[in-house]
Amino acid sequence: MAGPSATERSRAAGVGLAVAVALVALAMALPAVTEWQVHVRSFPPLHAEWDPRVGPGTVPAVLIALLGLRYAASLATTLAWRRLLVVSWIAGLAWMLALALVDGRDGIGEILQTPYEYLRTARATTDLPHTLHEYVDRIPYSASPDNWPVHIAGHPPGALTFFVVLVRIGLGGGLAAGLVVAIIAATTAPATLVAVRALGAEDLARRAAPFLVLGPAAVWQCVSADAMFAAVSAWGLAALAVAAVAQERARSLACSLVAGLLLGYAVMLSYGLPLLGILALAVLYLARSWRPLLPAAAAAAAVVLTYAALGFNYLAALHALHGRYWDGVAHVRPPTYWMWANLAALACSAGPLAGSAIAVSWARRGELAAGAERVVLVLVAAGATAVLAADLSQMSRAEVERIWLPFEPWLLLGCALLPTRWRRPGLALQVLVALVLQHLLRTGW
Repeated sequence: MAGPSATERSRAAGVGLAVAVALVALAMALPAVTEWQVHVRSFPPLHAEWDPRVGPGTVPAVLIALLGLRYAASLATTLAWRRLLVVSWIAGLAWMLALALVDGRDGIGEILQTPYEYLRTARATTDLPHTLHEYVDRIPYSASPDNWPVHIAGHPPGALTFFVVLVRIGLGGGLAAGLVVAIIAATTAPATLVAVRALGAEDLARRAAPFLVLGPAAVWQCVSADAMFAAVSAWGLAALAVAAVAQERARSLACSLVAGLLLGYAVMLSYGLPLLGILALAVLYLARSWRPLLPAAAAAAAVVLTYAALGFNYLAALHALHGRYWDGVAHVRPPTYWMWANLAALACSAGPLAGSAIAVSWARRGELAAGAERVVLVLVAAGATAVLAADLSQMSRAEVERIWLPFEPWLLLGCALLPTRWRRPGLALQVLVALVLQHLLRTGW
């Protein structure tokens, strides 16, 4: 079947962009005009406050944006593969740090130290197994004054474990922990590229690289633990892709086990990340190999069962969290707004060009039968399915600009399918949105 023409692809990209922009505009305007109380800070659909400013990171961020627009596409196509991965990591990290430093050192060092976050609890945790035994009991509000802070209660203990380890090795300060999160988060783009290349679509991976590295997601990646979750998830899927295509059984088994350990740990980082199973199945489908499934599943189960053996009951914790969430903030956040405003928040974080990426992928769905584009189409579809499942679950009303970071790279892969004349203007739009968001809004992360 012949694919859509360049004109049809441009039309699809335009429609996707228009829908994304309109969704964001409506989600911002409706509460402001009608005074509809949707209960999220002061600038819905984002968890943010209006605060125009410039700072130490402003000039570096603008310079990185300009350099990216000038050189990113050519470097992505000409660099040797390993160099591309390294450059993607370094450029992504520089972009994140520059945006965060608009607020000076506090842009990196203060967020993780707030009462809602992990570091205070991590510093107070001297006996992790004991903490795991009492974890579920301290989730409900009824455990007051001993109930967990919001983010501890809202996540399985894998996230707390990560920050406890940072404290134990001397990286428990706000600035040090923020830098560690940023360094890890910046590997998300290289991990996504590794997965796509392993599945036989290196050229499209290279084409997508600038959009994975430079974009509004960096505003939240530098200071949000969810960005670390995204990196763990991406490397788990990359290891699974490598395992599925490996010719040597030993290498396939080793990568399968690594994939399972990482994806199992991702499940212990966020209650929403079992949805990575959709992407994992997409990877195995694309590789046409189910050989890694059993060893990866066994390794993932081993991670979950280890936490269970140490005293953490996953299902009981999820039930307790459900009660706390619906007794608390979810009760006052109207679903008639958040069911669609969540998608507007996603369009801010992933960037409005994500709408174009999804629309072009949908327009080219007839090319699923064969070719490298099939890889991108299936991964975009899997990412979009995971997002829709998360939205329909109603367990994320607001704040998805950080919560859905693990799904965003797979949506942005669709940027590789944009018509040539769309790519540089599209990247310019993405970096402009990032600069505007960071300089006009003070986000919670």
